[in-house]
Amino acid sequence: MPTPPENRELSPFTGWTRAHWEDHADRLLLAVRPYATARHGLVDLPGPRPSWSGARSDGLEGYARTFLLAAFRVAGAHGDDPHGHLARYAEGLAAGTAEPGTGRPATVGIGPAGSPLAVGTTGTGTTGTAAPESWPLLTDVRQAIVESASIALALRLTRPWLWDTLDDRTRQRTVDWLLPALAPSPVDNNWWLFGLTVAGFLQDAGIETDRAVATIDRSLARIEEWYLGAGWYSDGDNRAFDHYNAWALHFYPVLHAHLSGDQDLLDRYGPRLRAHLGDYVHLFDTHGAPLPYGRSLVYRFAAAAAPWLGALTGHTPLTPGATRRLASGTLRYFLDRGARDEHGLLTLGWHGPHPPIVQSYSGPGSPYWASKGFLGLLLPAEHPAWTDAEEPLPAERADTVRPVAPAGLLIHSTAADGLVRLHNHGSNHVAGDPAGEDDSGYARFAYSTRTGATAPPAPADNHFALVVDGRLTRRGPASPRGTGPGWAASLHTPRPGIRILSATLAHGRAEVRAHLVIGAPEGTPVRQTGWATTPGGPVSQLHPVHGYPPAAETVELATGATLQGTDSRTPALHGTTSGTETLFVALASLTAEPEPAPVGTLATVQVDGRTIAVTWRNGTTARLALDFEA
Repeated sequence: MPTPPENRELSPFTGWTRAHWEDHADRLLLAVRPYATARHGLVDLPGPRPSWSGARSDGLEGYARTFLLAAFRVAGAHGDDPHGHLARYAEGLAAGTAEPGTGRPATVGIGPAGSPLAVGTTGTGTTGTAAPESWPLLTDVRQAIVESASIALALRLTRPWLWDTLDDRTRQRTVDWLLPALAPSPVDNNWWLFGLTVAGFLQDAGIETDRAVATIDRSLARIEEWYLGAGWYSDGDNRAFDHYNAWALHFYPVLHAHLSGDQDLLDRYGPRLRAHLGDYVHLFDTHGAPLPYGRSLVYRFAAAAAPWLGALTGHTPLTPGATRRLASGTLRYFLDRGARDEHGLLTLGWHGPHPPIVQSYSGPGSPYWASKGFLGLLLPAEHPAWTDAEEPLPAERADTVRPVAPAGLLIHSTAADGLVRLHNHGSNHVAGDPAGEDDSGYARFAYSTRTGATAPPAPADNHFALVVDGRLTRRGPASPRGTGPGWAASLHTPRPGIRILSATLAHGRAEVRAHLVIGAPEGTPVRQTGWATTPGGPVSQLHPVHGYPPAAETVELATGATLQGTDSRTPALHGTTSGTETLFVALASLTAEPEPAPVGTLATVQVDGRTIAVTWRNGTTARLALDFEA
């Protein structure tokens, strides 16, 4: 397959056009074909280990998530399918839903020009053999509920070319397999939307419509409890704010409303998507990288799904050219940096494989949820998102410090190097075991597009800890204490009776990091760490300002591999508490500028009790009093 030529006139930032998206969709789909079982019901991809759901569930995952990619590819081409993707998935549907021991139907439909596609036998009988490719039942394996949503959405998108051509027996078996997804979700987070997605397909197909409507209403009512305004949902009751907003909590309701033509639902959820994208676009580096924070980072360019969805439904603050620049930049970022192995398969990692960011629920097929990033193929070729010239991202236009009040986040980018940082004063995921480790995807005080969180047993980057009984404290859940122009603050309790009020003020590439320790015994050691950088990456700086010993020097810690590479180094400051309240203030910086000036020259900081006054290098000022309720 020849690679489409770049078009730098239409796409001055990435060179890529719609032809590149179609080409890469085909390449990803063709690469998994050798790993499909005989009748394509499972896609058993190689990997270091199975997920906690087992190998059969992983094979279903490989089928379902690549089927979704095939659906975007073929539906976006109005049924044109030169590589025969849908025929394979139709056969796999029959194999996957066959009952063990009952054989399989002789035909499943969908052949050339609408003729039936023969499957293994002739006539109308069955082979009488077992069903070695049958999928786990949704009532037996929870993970199958996740995959049922991808299958249902793929069937909905390709209905004229696949579902409507299937024989009645295969359709009935598929419905029987899908129906348990209409029950209440067994996991109380974005999983509610998997049932909604299955229900949307069944409703469109005129199957169990009353149950489908009830499932849709129940699912939307549940996620409503997690909507905190300004376009941000928590992924459950635990203040988990991450990319699940974009590739799940907005994706499924808005796409369902669009596909069903439900204007009332679109009027409710569309403006929320628009509001979210107003923040979300600021999380992308000029290199194309989305900001790696939260969980399920192996989904990579699924991060482009929400911007495409905004263009598809008209609910977006982004221009068409900026939408494509973001999406193409993200896809190209990963494909240019080794996201695929030598066989063309997506790996469990960020660039290449990186085990520390792989969840226990992730199997070898998990990365193919990145298929959501190909949603843009549903836009017609003449849509402005494909025909307008690319436009720059916010990180390319101006320095930005943008508070996100509902989530307690502070987005911080610099145009000189196109680097994006996120200061976290409110996203937690779960409290976890009080004696265990923090979740590195949520508990750090800062994340960036060109660094990665360190992993145990290496020291934690971007962390402030006490040393109690020889052990460094974890952060645990952070309670937001407010955001404002250029700042965000939070409270956490590292030990019973000890509280830490923390705040970040940012301007340019400079960050003021403040931590007010309340209730710790006098003389308690503390440690502040900065950004973990790898060779060839940006420069990390950390400078003491207040509370640390007058002669305190920054030390460099070896912090191991991150998703950016091996051999990271992280600066650290050490001090001790001096009373029932001690305020520690430091200046930090992460920059890709060549030969950067010391961070201590970027701001003058004065401390008066709990009040911090900052004069930035350009003469502007900021003032913050740590008088929040503690």
